[in-house]
Amino acid sequence: MFRDESYSQFVTLLKVTLPLAALALMSTVFLFARAPSQDTTIPYAEIEEIAQEPRLSGPQLSGVADDGSVITFSARTARPQGDVISVEAMIANIEAANGTTIDIRAGAGEIDTAGNTARLSGLTHLETSNGYEMETMGLTANLTTGRIISDGALEVQAPYGALTAGQLVIETPENATGQVMLFQNGVRLVYTPQQ
Repeated sequence: MFRDESYSQFVTLLKVTLPLAALALMSTVFLFARAPSQDTTIPYAEIEEIAQEPRLSGPQLSGVADDGSVITFSARTARPQGDVISVEAMIANIEAANGTTIDIRAGAGEIDTAGNTARLSGLTHLETSNGYEMETMGLTANLTTGRIISDGALEVQAPYGALTAGQLVIETPENATGQVMLFQNGVRLVYTPQQ
């Protein structure tokens, strides 16, 4: 008899606690649920713009110049317009025949496939494997010869100090073993001796 009474009390207790536990679980689902995002519309205007204007996402272009340099270009986007390809967030890498490399980054640029030139515009950052870091406001590269000319003045951090120049020319002269950097038009050098 005692057994029947404890069993009845247990069942009565479960009849009360189980629905309360279920109610507690359900309330936590609603309590911790995330609110729907405010931007639930599909941007149809962007889709129409993308469909009307052809472009490539993440393109890469590479080739070999007459001096043996391997030139590689990549960008975030490219928009072909005839023989000219307009690019955004351009990155170029030039590996000379002697093993030195030049990494170039620019905000925008154009590659003229008919003229075999690349024009980088905006703040352009150059970094060489032999310790030079340069900034200028654009440059032009001849993809056939591998010659690079800055559009104007530049600031340089070199292994031997800091310098400014009116123009930079990077090229491979005839019978040379590698590329030569020529700083010209008012070069100013602040030499920092090595210790």
